[in-house]
Amino acid sequence: MSAAAAGDEASARRRRPRALTAYRWELRKLRAQKRTYIGLGAAVLVPCIFVVALMVEAGGPDEVPFGRYVRETGLAIPLILLIFGSIWLFPLITALVAGDIFATEDNHGTLKTILTRSVDRGQIFTAKLLAAFTYAFVALCLFAGTALLLGGLRFGFDPLTTLSGTTVSSSRGLTLIAASLGVYLLPTLAVASLALLLSIASRNSAAAVVGTLMFSLILQLIGIISGLDFLRPYLLSTQFNAWQGLLREPIDWAPIVRAAWVCACYGVPALLAGWIVFTRRDVAGG
Repeated sequence: MSAAAAGDEASARRRRPRALTAYRWELRKLRAQKRTYIGLGAAVLVPCIFVVALMVEAGGPDEVPFGRYVRETGLAIPLILLIFGSIWLFPLITALVAGDIFATEDNHGTLKTILTRSVDRGQIFTAKLLAAFTYAFVALCLFAGTALLLGGLRFGFDPLTTLSGTTVSSSRGLTLIAASLGVYLLPTLAVASLALLLSIASRNSAAAVVGTLMFSLILQLIGIISGLDFLRPYLLSTQFNAWQGLLREPIDWAPIVRAAWVCACYGVPALLAGWIVFTRRDVAGG
């Protein structure tokens, strides 16, 4: 290679945007899309509806964990909603963006343009992955934060009774809620990874979103079939309840550890498959 060619290549590398810059581009795109605010709006609206329902009705969700304490402390509100949100809400909120983030480039024919900006496929993939994960994290924080704020204002921030029947202080309860969100995020990110794969493979936003929801619902159906009880601990849907191990005295780490590796078994292969499909895609051919 000549010195001039080597110099041109080095100059091109210096001009190439970093993955962090591409990540910022993706965040700006998300801020400009309506579906982003639909998902975040749902994450805020559902806790509002739940708290209002508790205010106008005398009953409560006594059959679910923490349901009997729902009017004793607002700290129980986000924990109850985490249980309800795992059924359909968070798979849907997560899939709204993760299932669209690659497919939208195909729908608008903009992938070729992005690649002409000296951004390679690895940077694009990493940026979109991080953007989808960031959105899921923000949605979860809004969901729990809204529930905690409204629940606390209405029912107070009194001590919380754990699943073992012991009472923990308000500060300890807040710490456990924050830790529970971290555990809850594990299956949420695994769902996002599956949605990313479908977004890349199908090149269709609706197909990716619906496919992710169908996969989630099928896992939940498998989990309620008595003859398939042996599969329940290894279903992704089951891992949405792993955080409950933190709300026992002493803490039960077994479901949390299992959630970590089970979610990895779902999410990592999905991301690897998505990476392979994306890097081998014929962009010039459409």
